[in-house]
Amino acid sequence: MSKPPPSSRRLWDLSPPVSPTAPIFPGDAPFQLQWTARIGPQCPVNLSAVSTSPHVGAHADAPLHYADEGAAIDAVALDPYLGRCRVIHAIDCGPLILPQHLAHAAAELPPRVLVRTAQKADTVWREDFTAYAPETLAWLAERGVRLVGIDTASVDPASSKTLDAHQQLRAHDLRVLENLVLDEVPEGDYELIALPLRWVGACASPVRAILRSLT
Repeated sequence: MSKPPPSSRRLWDLSPPVSPTAPIFPGDAPFQLQWTARIGPQCPVNLSAVSTSPHVGAHADAPLHYADEGAAIDAVALDPYLGRCRVIHAIDCGPLILPQHLAHAAAELPPRVLVRTAQKADTVWREDFTAYAPETLAWLAERGVRLVGIDTASVDPASSKTLDAHQQLRAHDLRVLENLVLDEVPEGDYELIALPLRWVGACASPVRAILRSLT
């Protein structure tokens, strides 16, 4: 039986490298890896143990992250994280993504929208990253969007205590991806694959987020 030909569809990896130097919110748990076993005369394998916040690197927030009664990440449906997606550029749009920054690409929106706000995704922590205006999330939900993404640390500003954007996610039952790397991705439509891990009871999960060309 002959092997099928390799796919010609291009892939974009949206996931930043995760290491002990990966940027995190102040006070969050950094990524740590330690070896619990190494190959040697008495051991046939290498084994490692990982300790980390689930919000390090590209990740999916669970509703539990912003509501005590919200679902943990193991209980969310997977459909929103897989399927047709639109990347929209709002580069250097300012502190908040407003509907006007996305209107040029709003015709016939697919259920997933990722917004690129920076020329280069941050590799160190900074507080002045771009976030979503709450009304923008409501505007997207009204147009049938089920998942939103961003190339910064959060959909809310770092200084927010009320998390108004996260509460819009809750109100409209939207899923979210944060800390994406969209540096090399042109505006347009793609297939998104960004499945969260089945971490029971967790408020978020790392994802290996990728886009695949449609043809």
